[in-house]
Amino acid sequence: MGMDRLLPTPEAYDLLDLARELADRELAPRVDDFESRGEFPREVIRTLGRAGLLGLPYPEEDGGAGQPYEVYLQVVEILASRWLAVAEAVSVHTLSCHPVYAHGGEQLRKLLPDMLGGELLGAYCLSEPQGGSDAASLTTRAVLDGEAYVVTGTKAWITHAGNADFYNVFCRTGEPGARGISCLLADAGTPGIVPQAPEKTMGLRSSPVAQIAFDGARVPADRLVGEPGAGFRIAMDALDSGRLGIATCAVGLAQAALDYAVAYARDRSQFGRSVLDFQGIRFLLADAATGISAARALVLAAARLKDAGRPYAAEAAKAKLFATDMAMRVTTDAVQVLGGYGYVTDHPVERYMREAKVLQIVEGTNQIQRLVIAKSL
Repeated sequence: MGMDRLLPTPEAYDLLDLARELADRELAPRVDDFESRGEFPREVIRTLGRAGLLGLPYPEEDGGAGQPYEVYLQVVEILASRWLAVAEAVSVHTLSCHPVYAHGGEQLRKLLPDMLGGELLGAYCLSEPQGGSDAASLTTRAVLDGEAYVVTGTKAWITHAGNADFYNVFCRTGEPGARGISCLLADAGTPGIVPQAPEKTMGLRSSPVAQIAFDGARVPADRLVGEPGAGFRIAMDALDSGRLGIATCAVGLAQAALDYAVAYARDRSQFGRSVLDFQGIRFLLADAATGISAARALVLAAARLKDAGRPYAAEAAKAKLFATDMAMRVTTDAVQVLGGYGYVTDHPVERYMREAKVLQIVEGTNQIQRLVIAKSL
């Protein structure tokens, strides 16, 4: 992670130094233990929040750090190079704060300092068991009953399920289709909100995902985010920025895999010379380095458009598509560089490979990204 970065302010360099320090001290020594036990590192996330790393792209008056998105993403990249589950948690939490920040009324926005400070951890309840990519067809329903919405249905693949303090719940309050969807901000302790058993996943085991059942949960009517029927637009707006978070997670993960593979190849000898001297290995690593740089450039170009207030949805989709496909390829090649040692848990590259796969799926599968890109042409 020693590449030369171009950052917009001197403060940004200090911020990245802080991220590296925390990543080396708080993340790297713990990742193997938490991954093996499948335990969510809630206190680690709280530590990052207290250091100011959970509200980076939000204004200071709301409890954030007022940083450009391009700076926030490079912090996430550093975290991902040490512990992907933590970086993904930061990305998901940042996404979960967006609806209240961008669409919440004055009452809801009072929650932002605790949300952005990490005292309140968020989750995003959009997908359902029968509808992942087809979000406009969701069936979870909320019916207004006096001063509360009664929510019934099931959400699926919820990161932070059972660990979050609040949930953005996208539910049907009106007609079929996208225009009948609203967004509610629900406290996790609301009676009738029941997280189910965590899924048994291939990777990211320290970031449990699960279904959440809503069994007549009563969410106060003043927890409606935005206007009734605005939920789908709110969800898609947040996902554009969330895709950049996942893309930069992929860059950080791939960089970690490349760094490890290069160090291994340099130290490993075969046929009387370093493995790194063999052209087959050198070219494979050169291709990996080029792919990582290209993905990083795509991510930052999209982030700079966002920072400038210009449309960036298609560029975010391109970045997410390219970066996550690249990470899958680079982590697979890192395993190959280590040979048999790459296939055992003594070395982290097998974990990197398992983790890379999910990045091609979350925040919209890469097939969905291709649809978004094609539509923009």
